[in-house]
Amino acid sequence: MKKVYYLKTCSTCIRILKELNLPADYILQDIKNEEITVKQLEDMKALAGSYEALFSKRSNLYKEMDLKNQDLTERDYKHYILEHYTFLSRPVIISDDDIFIGNSKNVVNAAKKKLNN
Repeated sequence: MKKVYYLKTCSTCIRILKELNLPADYILQDIKNEEITVKQLEDMKALAGSYEALFSKRSNLYKEMDLKNQDLTERDYKHYILEHYTFLSRPVIISDDDIFIGNSKNVVNAAKKKLNN
């Protein structure tokens, strides 16, 4: 599978997508307009190893809901990601059996390397 989960209103996601110059066979899913399904999230978790790895602790809702002071389980992470798109660390790039989560320089460089091979 070749897919990118992103927000089209997020300037960082758009910058990264331009930087990666994705081949035409990648499917882009704007998670605000097309919600993540349970199956899609479970597929991402299978590649990432955990729901926590997919969870954004930088989300405004994370702070507003005071989740940092709660002991969250994998079930909680899954629930929150499915409940509101901002809890997914973005972008999530899936290239066959590899997953790249978030916008750190290391993640973006690793995705570039994979795409250029």
